[in-house]
Amino acid sequence: MFPPLYAILDPGLILTSAANPPTTPKDAGIGDALGGRSFSSDISQRLPLGALAPEDSNSASAISLATRLAASGVSLIQLRNKRASAAKLFAAAREWTQALAPLGTRLIVNDRPDIAAMVGAGGVHIGQEDLPVEAARAICGPGRWVGVSTHNLDQFRAAIATSADYIAIGPIFPTASKQNPDPVVGLDLLRQARALTRKPLVAIGGITIESAADVFRSGADSIAVIRDLVGAPDPASRAREYLAIAERVRPRTGGDNI
Repeated sequence: MFPPLYAILDPGLILTSAANPPTTPKDAGIGDALGGRSFSSDISQRLPLGALAPEDSNSASAISLATRLAASGVSLIQLRNKRASAAKLFAAAREWTQALAPLGTRLIVNDRPDIAAMVGAGGVHIGQEDLPVEAARAICGPGRWVGVSTHNLDQFRAAIATSADYIAIGPIFPTASKQNPDPVVGLDLLRQARALTRKPLVAIGGITIESAADVFRSGADSIAVIRDLVGAPDPASRAREYLAIAERVRPRTGGDNI
């Protein structure tokens, strides 16, 4: 089974959330670090948790949070920094990969397959306005994962036809973690998506500790969490709470192993 928690760290959110933690559940959101291992190995057993990384990704506090999450069991972290220059993102991705690899955590770089390949990261995550999946895979090279975001059923069906290793779908709930978010899709679309494919599904958008169980029961193999991790008083402890929920309620027959 696919890793149950995909933590998304956006360094800008990390720095601001400490001073302004979310006040309601709806505020919360989604190297070759593993020595070149590919999806053919059973990552669902080895990668139970994933995280997205904040936007000031070169800061010591952001890297510290990422390593604390990795030590708590987060095995999949996405570095997302849409405002950084290419040079800064490259430097950050290299530093994060080097810091997380010894902890057995795979780093996914948002949007930039070229940088993922250059720093030896574990893969890339692309959106609807980024390169096509097959182009991203050609740039990344073998052994790295390519994930893709979808926001409606047509996009989801198109993603099924690609070689994407996992498909993200959302926002499941209202989210404050993105500017100009796509319309909320709800759990119904997640259930429809589950019926259409055996590919691993990552649910993202407004997911909190209170809603996590329902999301898993609706067919998600993994949940991507942003604010409910970085805004928690103890993010590592919150990550362990998510893992415990996944262990308790996640269906044992979800998407295929990758």
